Amino acid sequence: MPDGPLSLPTHLYLLAWDTSKSEAAGTGQVPQLVRAGALAELARRGLLLDVDGIATPVDMDAETGDPVLDGLLELVRESRPHRWRGWVTPHTRITLDAVREQLTAGGQLSARKRRALGLFPTVEYDLARPVVVEALQEEARQVLRGPAPGAHVSDRDAALVALAAAAGLRTLLPRGEHPEARVEELIEDSGPVAPVLRELVHGVRGAAASVAARA
Repeated sequence: MPDGPLSLPTHLYLLAWDTSKSEAAGTGQVPQLVRAGALAELARRGLLLDVDGIATPVDMDAETGDPVLDGLLELVRESRPHRWRGWVTPHTRITLDAVREQLTAGGQLSARKRRALGLFPTVEYDLARPVVVEALQEEARQVLRGPAPGAHVSDRDAALVALAAAAGLRTLLPRGEHPEARVEELIEDSGPVAPVLRELVHGVRGAAASVAARA
């Protein structure tokens, strides 16, 4: 699964997209999943450190040049300290909107403006290249099933698929399937960020359970 230009949050957003319905599947937990991906990405890049379980900026002035990640970094800096899973749910709209804008600017999404109920301006999004997203989803399913003998899963892909599986994305998993053992293997394969990823996985699972309880 190539890294390409996609960060973890943008990649996770595309994995959640149901190409048969032209919408993101499981939309209730997608904002939290995308936020967890952004946190994991910042941890992988060394811009957020784990200090006694707290997500801690390493530099109050550092920037990535990625508006999704920089927006979250600014939010973390300006807020009181939180544990990793405590950042999975608050103000997720900020990160989700930034992901959609980034994917639209990159040509992966197209945006349509309309008025909800004829009154309220809103934006709807469409996939520009569904076949590309379907290929990404199939690659993620292969990682989730387990690599072929001798194959290696990169630490990035391990983090990506562990988070997607924790959210129970229907685009990757049959309904009711919870591959907890495989998710734990992927966490162990994620390298130095494994302790952070484990906290984020718990946070995503909690968010998904809350969405399911309200359904």
